[in-house]
Amino acid sequence: MQMIPLARPDITEREKQAVLEVLDSNFLSLGPKLKEFEEKMAAYAGTKYAVACNSGTSGLHMIIAALGIKDGAEVITTPFSFISSSNCMLFERAKPVFVDIEEKTYNLNTTQIEARITARTKAILPVHVFGQPANMQEIRRIALKYSLFIIEDACEAIGAEWDGVKAGTMSDAGVFAFYPNKQMTTGEGGIVVTNNENLAKICYSLRNQGRGIDSQWLYHVRLGYNYRMSDISCALGIAQLERIDEMIAARQRVADSYLEKLKDVEGVILPSIDERVKMSWFVFVIRFEPWIDRDLAMEILLERGVGCRPYFTAIHLQPFYRELFGYKEGDFPVTEHVASGTLAIPFFNKITEEQIEIVVAEIKRAIRYSSIAEPRMRLKKLIGEVNWESQ
Repeated sequence: MQMIPLARPDITEREKQAVLEVLDSNFLSLGPKLKEFEEKMAAYAGTKYAVACNSGTSGLHMIIAALGIKDGAEVITTPFSFISSSNCMLFERAKPVFVDIEEKTYNLNTTQIEARITARTKAILPVHVFGQPANMQEIRRIALKYSLFIIEDACEAIGAEWDGVKAGTMSDAGVFAFYPNKQMTTGEGGIVVTNNENLAKICYSLRNQGRGIDSQWLYHVRLGYNYRMSDISCALGIAQLERIDEMIAARQRVADSYLEKLKDVEGVILPSIDERVKMSWFVFVIRFEPWIDRDLAMEILLERGVGCRPYFTAIHLQPFYRELFGYKEGDFPVTEHVASGTLAIPFFNKITEEQIEIVVAEIKRAIRYSSIAEPRMRLKKLIGEVNWESQ
């Protein structure tokens, strides 16, 4: 079979031409495309400021540093995410404090947040998992009550909305990311969006080796980093941003097709979307019932040419986090239960209906060969009418 990839960027001639124009100019970094991209991203998000950087991880780190969260301070966040949403605190010697997730949305369970707040808690960092915003109404209420910062990891959720408000803008600062599997890409890259002028100025400085914003050349006012985004990446981002609505709509069409074709497949749990959410699909993740061996199903799919990966594995069970904090299995049972069954399947703007049909057929086939239920119980589930207890 021809391989159907897990993800594929949507690049047109417009993007190629935009990059070539930069290559023909004298400005490959810190040039006019950087400012243009930041202005257009701020306008799209509806914030006063946008600070482009080389990754979403860098963006999160800069916000943590700019807010002065360091040296034993605690940030409440989720263990079901890409690891950078927790690592960004460790860079400043702060501590991620995990709260378990909701089984339906996979987002932070807001009912458990207050029990984890201590005198050291400085912020809440929700992650809008797979492009579905967390319950920002409740997170904002809690943050206001306890005088906490909110940092939105919207790296997977550009264009998404919670109750009519765009993801990334319901906080002190938010971050979008532009890795090639995201809704839009700059190759590598991220951007901080905020309405806080002082925070934005610090981020401008941090991304460029701590240089002062209005000071002379090679004048450094703080410890900073090389987190710059090149003008090449910015040009690509500008061209992609011009098409962002069409690309989000294309991903919605693909998601709708999967939802329809997989809705009656036994053993598959489909994404559950909160009615207050406008989704911006980053990936399409199914979850298998416990009687299916997810890892075996994944091996079968990969052998058959269907790209797939576990999404996500629990952060607290990563070797580094076990060693550093002493986490063990059972600490966050919902996260562990969900993570044991999730699988991202091929999802990109230009996937064809024929390819989707192949993916669905191969999922059904993989399920048949990866059931771990005993035959007697499996037949009971399928037939139903027979009174097995009387046999």
